[in-house]
Parts: sequence; C-alpha cells; structure tokens
Amino acid sequence: MAFLAGFSSASQAQSLDAPNVVPITAQLTSSGQPTAKALEGLAAQGYEAVIYLAPPQVSDAVREEHLIIGRQNMVFVNIPIVFNKPTVKDYKMFAAILQGLGNKKVLVHCQVNMRASTMVFLYRVVVGKEDPGLAYEAVSKVWSPSGPWKQLMLDVLQKHQIGFEPY
Repeated sequence: MAFLAGFSSASQAQSLDAPNVVPITAQLTSSGQPTAKALEGLAAQGYEAVIYLAPPQVSDAVREEHLIIGRQNMVFVNIPIVFNKPTVKDYKMFAAILQGLGNKKVLVHCQVNMRASTMVFLYRVVVGKEDPGLAYEAVSKVWSPSGPWKQLMLDVLQKHQIGFEPY
C-alpha cells in the first residue's frame, strides 16, 4: 500500500458513523466500532476489506458484522486481540493480512480505535517505512498507549531496529 499518498477522500471517511475515525490514506482508515448501518454502507464508500481487531463477543460488537461485510462482496478478517494481552504474533498476523490486501481500500477497526491505531502505526513504520514520529500522530489522536500496548510497540520497533519512544 502506498502510505505516503495524500488522503483525498477525507470527507468520506469522516462520514463513517464510528468513534475515533482516523483517515490514514485514501486506501486506509482506522476507527472504533462502526454502527451496523455504517457497515452496510462501506462498499458504497469504496471500501473493499474490513479488518476487525477485537474479539467478536465484546459487548459493543455488531454480531452480524461478518455477514454484513460478506453481503457486500468485501473481505472480512477478524483478529480477536485480547485488549490487555496484545502479542507480537497478533501484529505479525495483522501485517501479513494487510499486506496481502495490496491496494484494496481497507477499514481497520476495533471498539474504540486503540488496537487498530496501534497496529496500523506499527504496520506503517515497519512495512511502509514511514517516519515513526509522523505515523504516531494518528495514534495520538486517539490515545497514548501504555502497559502491554506500549510494550508491544517497543518490542516490535526494537525487533525491526526502529528507534522511537511512544509517548
């Protein structure tokens, strides 16, 4: 994915009914849990894939999300990351899936955009070779990772010899 490209359809992403919508590029957006109605309109906004990073049984999950996405002939992937136990394996799986989607327009979401913003940041920096300081701005719009999430970031960054201290 070309992550350095400008985001030309910010208004479309902003119309997504979900908490903490953060447009990254024209092809990538992260957010919290969209409403069922918002999910039903994703194909009309040009989305081709959804990566959902929370366990499907969390309280605010849209139970039929996989069916809603499937009916639109879109790709749906769920990586059920336990919030207080993210792993490097979770990141590797996420990175492989996102990379495999190529140039598809993708929505990466979780409940509030904490999991999603962090995983997208790591992907942008490790795979996309983006400047960590600039890429981290998207995370800081949502939260300041701490505990296991900050540790995950540090572990992945260190493994890839990327010097950056999340704040």
